[in-house]
Amino acid sequence: MDLEELNYELPPELIAQQPAARRDESRLLVYERSSGAVRHRRFSELPSELAGELIVVNDTRVVPARIPIESPRGEVLLLERVGGDEWVGLARPTRRLKAGARYGPVELIEHLGEGRWRLRLDGEPAGKTPLPPYITAPLADPERYQTVYARDAGSAAAPTAGLHFTEELLQSLEVERVTLHVGLDTFRPVTEARIEEHVIHGERYEVTAAAWGRISAAERVLAVGTTTVRTLETVALGGALSGLTELFIVPGFEFRRVDALLTNFHLPRSTLLALVMAFAGAEEIRRLYATAVQERYRFYSFGDAMLIL
Repeated sequence: MDLEELNYELPPELIAQQPAARRDESRLLVYERSSGAVRHRRFSELPSELAGELIVVNDTRVVPARIPIESPRGEVLLLERVGGDEWVGLARPTRRLKAGARYGPVELIEHLGEGRWRLRLDGEPAGKTPLPPYITAPLADPERYQTVYARDAGSAAAPTAGLHFTEELLQSLEVERVTLHVGLDTFRPVTEARIEEHVIHGERYEVTAAAWGRISAAERVLAVGTTTVRTLETVALGGALSGLTELFIVPGFEFRRVDALLTNFHLPRSTLLALVMAFAGAEEIRRLYATAVQERYRFYSFGDAMLIL
């Protein structure tokens, strides 16, 4: 697949800067693969679109991972805890930083390349919420960048498809949990001319034996977000119930456990968009994204959602 096939035009004003006043007030574009039908709903109407699917969510919690440093002025962005008080993170300005030096609560141990460092952190993370760079407006309530079911801290970014759920809505559905700690590499733009040449850094996941028993036995599974898809398909391919996944899903992939997908509208040239195209077809997704732009849906992390049945 050529990189340009992951491109589309998006008016900047459609990039959502704030979440909806109420989580389930966001809009929901529904697409039926079997019939080609498209419906425009509210997220609160999700239960009426379902037919007994088991809803699987990613219960990772975003770490307050943006830690400012004063001299030289910059920041450290925690990506992954690798054991005890050691983490991997991005640090800038990388060229002015030194291995072995201490910057506030952070001690840099080893430069891993591309701005990534192995580092030691004093105590637990106590920085700011790591909002994506396209969100420039301040966030009044950091909990709005967490799902209501988040519990296992470890992510550098939210699994944003889950941001639409309220506690009340969840209680009306059959729900199971898995965990995948989201790294920024999930959102790193694809730069290679052929997307198959793009390399994804691994992300840690965990599925309990009880959860997988329920998931594998379900008649139909609805995955909430691309991170949940990667977790389920990793295990369905024979992967362990916990570990590191480097699964890169592109058009032509054969889905083994995910029957329906709930997802947000993703950045162009992203691995997330490639996954959605793999699930519903590249031409169909381009058409649906054009419809979403025409209908003035809100895009990206705080934007609206799409349900693919």
